[in-house]
Amino acid sequence: MHLNVEKLLKELTVEEKAGLCSGEDEWFTKAVARLGLPAVMVSDGPHGLRTQKEKKDDRYVGSVEAVCFPSGAALASSFDRGLLERVGDDLGTEASSEGVHTLLGPAINIKRSPLCGRNFEYYSEDPYLAGELAVSYVKGVQKHGVGTSVKHFAGNNQETHRMSVSDEVDERTLREIYLAAFEKVVKEAGPWTLMCSYNRINGTYSSENTWLLSDVLRKEWKFGGIVMSDWGAVDDRVLSLEAGCELEMPSSHGSNDKKIVQAVKEGKLPISVLDEAVRRLLVWIDKGLGRKAETYDKDEHHQEAREIAASCAVLLKNEHKALPLESGDGVLFVGPFAVNPRYQGGGSSHINSHLVSGAVDACPDSVQYLPGIQDNCEKRSPKRLREAVAAAAKAKAVVVFVGLTEAMESEGYDRTGLGLPDCQNELVERISAVQRRTIVVLSSGSPVTMPWKDKVSAIIDMYLGGEAVGEATVDLLFGLANPCGKLAETFPLRLEDTPSFLSFPGGKRNVFYQEGVFVGYRWYDTRKMDVLFPFGHGLSYTAFTYRGLSVERKGNGADILFRIKNTGRRDGAEVAQLYVAPPVCSVPRPSKELKGFAKVFLKKGEEREVSVHLDARAFSYWDGGWKTERGTYRILVGSSSRDIRLSESLDIAGDPSVPLEVTNTTTVRDVLEGGEDFPAFKEMMDQVFRMIGDDPMTRETLLGCPLHSLQSFLAVTYEDVLHMLGR
Repeated sequence: MHLNVEKLLKELTVEEKAGLCSGEDEWFTKAVARLGLPAVMVSDGPHGLRTQKEKKDDRYVGSVEAVCFPSGAALASSFDRGLLERVGDDLGTEASSEGVHTLLGPAINIKRSPLCGRNFEYYSEDPYLAGELAVSYVKGVQKHGVGTSVKHFAGNNQETHRMSVSDEVDERTLREIYLAAFEKVVKEAGPWTLMCSYNRINGTYSSENTWLLSDVLRKEWKFGGIVMSDWGAVDDRVLSLEAGCELEMPSSHGSNDKKIVQAVKEGKLPISVLDEAVRRLLVWIDKGLGRKAETYDKDEHHQEAREIAASCAVLLKNEHKALPLESGDGVLFVGPFAVNPRYQGGGSSHINSHLVSGAVDACPDSVQYLPGIQDNCEKRSPKRLREAVAAAAKAKAVVVFVGLTEAMESEGYDRTGLGLPDCQNELVERISAVQRRTIVVLSSGSPVTMPWKDKVSAIIDMYLGGEAVGEATVDLLFGLANPCGKLAETFPLRLEDTPSFLSFPGGKRNVFYQEGVFVGYRWYDTRKMDVLFPFGHGLSYTAFTYRGLSVERKGNGADILFRIKNTGRRDGAEVAQLYVAPPVCSVPRPSKELKGFAKVFLKKGEEREVSVHLDARAFSYWDGGWKTERGTYRILVGSSSRDIRLSESLDIAGDPSVPLEVTNTTTVRDVLEGGEDFPAFKEMMDQVFRMIGDDPMTRETLLGCPLHSLQSFLAVTYEDVLHMLGR
């Protein structure tokens, strides 16, 4: 079945057209039975289906049983494009089997602050990484004839006042940080839809933002799909339709449909605007029609989730080769998360999981278990603590399971601090005091502080690893799998160090993005600040060496080659990260930025060449357009942003010089460093500098002098200067 879009447009009434621009209920669009136009279903599901089909008292209840894969924060730590496509592939199959037309995900907002309550869903603090992984995820889902709705476009970086707050942010910061991942996925993967965010951007709701939805998204990026609102994100329906938001979700119960019809009849909304919106909606609906429902085995997908969770885990610390454990003999597991794992986040992405595995159930029978604290993981139990400490002193090794509870991080509200519950920190401290081989397994959707970091032997971060996280944890602890994840975000030492500390979450109406482009490692590394764990960090049970870096310029881009060798005793995968460090530029820039990465699996002793291409965008910044300045850039290759193994210089010619625009603020330095050749003016200034000799104060004063002021110092008129400049 396929729709004749143009024929339908002619046959639909204005009322029916308006009706198609909002949902029938929470999950379905409206049908037009007389024309054979069916309703289609959308479903939450960035990391698993939250598909609701059963209604009670005219409201949806429960959700279908589905496989819960690792959440976005965990998936991003894989740094693995192929793995993200594999997850998308599985989700596309499951969505097809349930009759889902479009899956609401992935969520790729930037992690501006580690306190954002929804960070467990989001990929990274880095837009390049988030964009690359989103491209793979979208391709994986959509090859099944199931759409994706990439969200939340744009600037949904906090939960506090998320439905009304205005992000006050300059265009450069928007372009380089908060829009870049969306741009990449739109241009390279063609998602069927984008979901606009609740918040305002510089005073205008995203759903009504013509600059965002029409000028940038459609005209500049050539987006061909539809924009749907987040649930309840529409303020003025007519304005949002004009701006480019085709579908309001969920239902407005007819209210906004009537407003659209009234605006058309009164001539306030051109019928051509409504027709174009409906045309796009019909094309979107048609894409998911006529496909054959797929089938899948939930148990097989559970095993997929297990392998994926192991690939996402990050080994943060491993002193004296505390891991892997040789066997379960003499090993003690402590903490309720070992039995009932924290494996997914709270809110709209919460899955009715198929089969949840705890580490205790998945590990050898010889492993002992004690809770150590109360079952809610937030309160002390003196008796349980004494029992755990006594048993820990006699054990060969102790694995302590800690993490954030669902009450501490969820959609709808932000975290108030970076700490774990006090009872969990006390548990780790007391056990590490009596047991040298203490291993911590962390489960959370975002960074936490670790006051006991230097007192334990090993730390492995499982993030929110999905329903099979217990089995994956055991695989890693006992060496059945080799950890190969890397942090997709920085773990700061303290909240006060974070770039947005003074402006997060802002006031009731506004939040000012005062840190600009200096988000995440761009902030910490540029300021050379100590951190708990840097961006890109992650250890392995084997070791890797890098050598042979070569850099070949290709116009304003470059081809990068280097070699990686597995020098350890186990097979494993390494994530090689490529950063670009700019020269001194005319605008402040981060000391380095991630512009390439490759995950390479190597058998022990194996060596392989890695190739990464950098286009001109890798060297650019936004200044009314993407600009590349002339200069010597550094190409940095390493295992994290703080573990650079290879470096090489690269001279970039930059963009052609732009004719100097002379205004009342143009300075002598602007002319001399602008790239154009003004021989008469330069000769005059050379003579002046020779005359003043070694006098830095006078030299710098003259360099900063506006051209019109030279007559006060050099007896040369502004008109004379303009003549020298050919103006």
